[in-house]
Amino acid sequence: MNYSNDQLIATQKSSVEALAGLSEKAFASFEKLVELNMAASKALLGESISHLQALSEIKDPKELLSLQSELVKPMAEKAASYSRHLYEILSGASAEFTKTLESTSAESQKTVTELLETSLKNAPAGSEAAVAVIKSAITAGNTAVETAQKSAKQAAQLVESNITALSSAATKAE
Repeated sequence: MNYSNDQLIATQKSSVEALAGLSEKAFASFEKLVELNMAASKALLGESISHLQALSEIKDPKELLSLQSELVKPMAEKAASYSRHLYEILSGASAEFTKTLESTSAESQKTVTELLETSLKNAPAGSEAAVAVIKSAITAGNTAVETAQKSAKQAAQLVESNITALSSAATKAE
């Protein structure tokens, strides 16, 4: 199978389209983060004002302790909720990025590997050692990419299990 410039251009076009898709997904995730932070800021500002008003009406230390204990629980719940929403946004974006990058990476690896193997078949006589080194480098590169992808998935799973544990701990603390 011989590769032409058209095939390489098609592969590059596919990569550019994937990059454009990733850019759109990144901006969509950024918009979600901005919306989450704006909502959290607005809620915090409103709660701060109402807490200040409640503080101004306190007449004895017993009321102050009561008010403080009333404020702690909702804040912990809100922090846990914010963390869950933040995690959902980030994990959703991460999953989309991973999916796109894996498919694009696999396609690019396949194309480059086939191109190099086709080129190596036409190598001049006496270059068998160099061909073996190049094939070994290709295999090592592919293995490194696969290992990095597996490590990234394991790290994501670890983060997800930690977030789940924190969320359940926050729920139990309620």
